[in-house]
Amino acid sequence: MSQTTPTIVVMHGDQTGEELLLQALRVLQPSVIRQPLQFLDYDISLENRRATQNQVVKEAAEKARNTGLALKAATITPEISQDVGSPNAILREAIDAKVILRTGRRIPKIRPIGGVHSPIAIVRMAVDDAYGSKEWREIKENGDEIAYRTSKISRSTCRAVAEFTFQYARRTKAKVFGGPKFTVSAVYEGMFKEELDKAAKRHTDVFYQPLLIDATFALLLQSSGESLVIPALNRDGDLLSDMVLQMYGSIAGSESLVLGFDAGSDQVKTVMAEAPHGTAPALFGKNIANPMAMILACAALLSYVGTGLAEKASRAIYESVFETIYEGKATPDLGGQMTTSDFTDEVIRRVEAKLEVWSSLE
Repeated sequence: MSQTTPTIVVMHGDQTGEELLLQALRVLQPSVIRQPLQFLDYDISLENRRATQNQVVKEAAEKARNTGLALKAATITPEISQDVGSPNAILREAIDAKVILRTGRRIPKIRPIGGVHSPIAIVRMAVDDAYGSKEWREIKENGDEIAYRTSKISRSTCRAVAEFTFQYARRTKAKVFGGPKFTVSAVYEGMFKEELDKAAKRHTDVFYQPLLIDATFALLLQSSGESLVIPALNRDGDLLSDMVLQMYGSIAGSESLVLGFDAGSDQVKTVMAEAPHGTAPALFGKNIANPMAMILACAALLSYVGTGLAEKASRAIYESVFETIYEGKATPDLGGQMTTSDFTDEVIRRVEAKLEVWSSLE
């Protein structure tokens, strides 16, 4: 994904989501990270999505497909079904996303739940399943009302998610753990299980412990502390990732990556990084929201730029965020007294210092 000057499509959002994006962009400035970058800005706030009838979302997605890199703020999803809806489904479909990757990891000085201390990554199916399914209701002759839903998954998406799961587990020296409820849904969820089993045979060096989704949830609370990679259907992964991130102390403690792949291959073509949390309207305008997840999203995105400078900047950001937390410098949600902008200032200071020291050592 290397370019002469990498271009990041920046998707601006709503409320606190937009505030945190602006803080994260301060960290991404070339003057801070020493990696030349260009930025293309798209306003996908609720107001502009309504004004353009979601055309701006489609334009941003098309540009992201071209550049391969995108950074998205949290956005408001209106409650009325006839409204413009969430932009996420449009974006994921447009960039041919197959995987959403979210990793829970220890936050320094924050006590996790259970025995977790090594990272737990959720490899979630990015499309289909319960999201975008057809739904309707019918009134029966006895007066009872019945609700129906028709959802789908595809073999190609199941294969991509399974293959990425095992590749990621090998790269992170983790165990593939969990799976779908194939005993109840042999045809639908069984398709995903078949592709996971096939991937296991292709990657015999990766430890594979298949479990039903209910057992996966239960055993996470009895974790022995080892690194895990958990493959999941779209709906299951949505639930799992929120729970896993909170087990480490905060949903704001990790980034979220939406990965699109080259057609017919397992190569990542498009990366859209974002925070896993929402727009936090109660925190809007107060300068106390935790920018950690959005800043980590920047670090994760840099790891896909494909240059040595970007790799160093990515590591510097990760280390700076967690060192700041370790020293007790945190926003109120993690027991600290720092403002959003103060936390970002501290991260920037540390990133600049690390890159300067590293350049001297080289």
